[in-house]
Amino acid sequence: MDLPEQVEPQVEAAPQPTALFLNDSGELPLDTRRVLVQLLSGPSLEGRRHAKLWPVLLRDETVIQRRLHDLFLDLVIDRDMQVAFTRQVDAGDLEVPILLRRAQLTFIDSVLVLFLRQRLTQAEAHSERAVVSRDEMVENLVLYERAASTDRAGFTKRIAASIEKMKKHNILQKIRASEDRFEISPTLKLLFTAEEIVALTALYDAMAAGQTPELSRQPLDDGEDEE
Repeated sequence: MDLPEQVEPQVEAAPQPTALFLNDSGELPLDTRRVLVQLLSGPSLEGRRHAKLWPVLLRDETVIQRRLHDLFLDLVIDRDMQVAFTRQVDAGDLEVPILLRRAQLTFIDSVLVLFLRQRLTQAEAHSERAVVSRDEMVENLVLYERAASTDRAGFTKRIAASIEKMKKHNILQKIRASEDRFEISPTLKLLFTAEEIVALTALYDAMAAGQTPELSRQPLDDGEDEE
């Protein structure tokens, strides 16, 4: 008669403590939470600007993607450009709550975005940093004053507001020791698809014909209403 083998009880390894504050029920370590917060607060996480967070993002990409999917958000990563951001998932016919709201770009915003995107493309073609001055942006936008407005003071104010919007969303990043020179974030290349750039480019043709068309909404703003 064979004796039954004694089965050793399976003891699960104790989970690593992740509590960071009183009554913390979160499961992610501190650095992973920082990555998640940066992605949610936006507009992007960039390897150059967030040198400590970028390797954590790559390390924990799967778990971060899973957490974002719980919020109906998708994680977009460009490893070559070292840029990551979130966008709404394509849920098809499924009704899902919208966490990231979109807002209309003004006419001036659209012209500035196109100008910056072109400068970014030119800089990348020459392996250079995409740097632009305030004067260059104003000079480019003034070309469209007649199409946008007949009020010079109001138009100048709108140019300043548009530049500030790009700074607020880190599309324009101030260069140290300079008050009026900025680097164009590579995020701009990912935020606008080729189709959307075609739509923006159509502004030039429309203005040449004396029109001032309205553009469809773009994923740049954070949900604040336009003034």
